[in-house]
Amino acid sequence: MNTLNRKFHILIGDKGLRTSILFTLGALIIFRFLASIPVPGVNPTILQQFLANNQFFSFLNLFSGGGLSQLSIIVLGVGPYITSSIIMQLMTTVVPKLKTLFHEEGSIGRKKFNMYSRLLTVPIALVQGFGMITLLSKQGALPELTTVGMIINILVVTAGSMLIMWIGELITEFGVGNGVSLIIFAGIVASLPGVISQLIVAYTPSELFNYVIYGIVIFVVIISVVLVNEAERHIPITHAKQSRGMNTYGGSESYVPMKVNQAGVMPIIFALSILLFPKMIANYFLDSSVIWLSNIAHVVNTVLNHNIWYPVIYFVMVFGFTYFYTAITFDPDAMSENLAKSGSFVPGIRPGNKTSEYFASIANRITFFGAGFLGLIAVLPMILLSTTGNQAVAIGGTSVLIAVSVVLDLIKKIDAQIAMREY
Repeated sequence: MNTLNRKFHILIGDKGLRTSILFTLGALIIFRFLASIPVPGVNPTILQQFLANNQFFSFLNLFSGGGLSQLSIIVLGVGPYITSSIIMQLMTTVVPKLKTLFHEEGSIGRKKFNMYSRLLTVPIALVQGFGMITLLSKQGALPELTTVGMIINILVVTAGSMLIMWIGELITEFGVGNGVSLIIFAGIVASLPGVISQLIVAYTPSELFNYVIYGIVIFVVIISVVLVNEAERHIPITHAKQSRGMNTYGGSESYVPMKVNQAGVMPIIFALSILLFPKMIANYFLDSSVIWLSNIAHVVNTVLNHNIWYPVIYFVMVFGFTYFYTAITFDPDAMSENLAKSGSFVPGIRPGNKTSEYFASIANRITFFGAGFLGLIAVLPMILLSTTGNQAVAIGGTSVLIAVSVVLDLIKKIDAQIAMREY
């Protein structure tokens, strides 16, 4: 209790930390205000019917912060920025200059890398905005647009996406936590009252068993996410003895922690962002006059809407992106080099390449479990949907996963800020 009181007083009393928290809250309030400004001419009734009958776009609504449910000016959300970040990180594996910029040139290199990501966001947002507006126009959620009207709407939603990206980066720089994750989290929290009310309205005595099962699943998901996010593999490290004058230092033992889930919730966000492209392009070409193009669009649309294939593709993508994101963020060569420079080593493992290979093998083994867990949690909502038939239940499962992960990350960053101010 004394520790909690001390942390609370630091949290409230420290002007810098208090300002960062208030800045974050203010930015999220602005984000929610933007999410309530609709694109001109939207038909809310048809839009709600479209979302209710389309599981993929219902999930996508979460990542636009609820902007899709109202077809707001930020309907694209942070999706284009996430997609551009994925493309840039993929490019680091084939373009040596980008890899050097991202890994070896420190904060200046990362700033340049992020600048390139922001520039790439613009054409991606234009393409996604065109696909989204065209698709919703065909569904009747928007009136038939003239060429000028189409251009204006595309520019509006593109500008909205860039604005949200900028707000997210401001939160990361001047606030507390990761801005993009917090924006997604804010959208999920804002949608919870609607999900809860939908569950209450849909409740009947015959649904009691499904609701109990749903509550148990949510509880298990929360506990599982916390346990897996906090799980670590401790690799023992021995520090070599060093003599300085008449004194001897070192010779102690410690460990290097390796998280089971180093990627967090990012693989799920990556997978949904990548799946957005073929889905939207396929919907656009469904009625194409070119027969072979229309046939391909129908095949893609059928596969992504199929009750079996879509979860399988989704699971594989989440699994693969977990390994990819871990490979991007975890560098066993740098870890081995840093240990060698400090005169430390893993007992029984030769320093240098052998140590690097040892770290890589452990990372691969524990990431396999973390990737499998994330993939299972990602498709769990679809399993719930097929068993309960309740769309709100399905969306709620994914919401819990993301919300718990973001809250855990936010708590750690606030604790780190408090600990820094204590010392």
